[in-house]
Amino acid sequence: MTSPNSPSFLTALAQSTHLILDGATGTELNRRGVDTGLPLWSAKALINERGAAILQNIHEDYLRAGAHIISTNTFRTNRRALAPSGNADRALELTRRAVDIARAAIANAPAEQPRFVAGSISTLEDCYRPDLVPPDHELRTEHSERIDHLVTCGVDLILIETINTLREALVIAELAANTGTPAIVSFVCDRAGTILSGETLTQAAGQLLPLGISAIGVNCGPTPYLAQPLAELHAACGRDFPLIAYGNIGYPDDTVGWINTDSEDASFYCQQAALWPAKIIGGCCGTTPDHIRQLATSLR
Repeated sequence: MTSPNSPSFLTALAQSTHLILDGATGTELNRRGVDTGLPLWSAKALINERGAAILQNIHEDYLRAGAHIISTNTFRTNRRALAPSGNADRALELTRRAVDIARAAIANAPAEQPRFVAGSISTLEDCYRPDLVPPDHELRTEHSERIDHLVTCGVDLILIETINTLREALVIAELAANTGTPAIVSFVCDRAGTILSGETLTQAAGQLLPLGISAIGVNCGPTPYLAQPLAELHAACGRDFPLIAYGNIGYPDDTVGWINTDSEDASFYCQQAALWPAKIIGGCCGTTPDHIRQLATSLR
């Protein structure tokens, strides 16, 4: 949990002009020599002490760069994702380890500002394959366990990210709302700014906001293509409702999960982020602590 002397996440969100989210975890692990091959991807860092130490260093680097929010390395610590490697029964164990590592990083970081742990949760299947989304009863059962694990392990908020269908987003958001833990929903869109399953962000906002989510936005898209969907959300939600945005650099790969291209340096990333009407801004796949450092500096 946050320090007793620190504001809650919702208080910080209300009082801040911007909150800085961290950058990529999986691709940064890969940059630092951790095997992130599928199916485990970033969860491999939780299997051994070397990976865990590097993961904590990454979290600490983002905090030193100016991040207020650290995302737990729980993108793939659920039974379905762990099953192909024979680790399905370790879902709670690995989730707890990921949250504990994030907490340890915050304990080692400078304490000039509040820091929060966001429990990362994404699609049960491939983030870019809306056709693979399971039936609702499977979504409800499996995401219920994932959310229970994150809340049990003590996250400050639930980051529902890289979601490719409104249907799965609604299931997760409703389950999260039932816990009383603040929840954020972020979609992955095509270059036209439409959710990959075809729904508009206006439709998504209309159904998600009544559930009591704390913010809504887009992530894991090329940075030049995020301004338009964020403008749509800004109009749909009202100018005072918090939006979240974090773009990627590179492209997905069926073997290692992601290919880094270094095609956008931190200065270019910040130029694009300046166009986003978002209150929570960070980086997705391919971004580094340098991107977050320059982003934090430019938003001060």
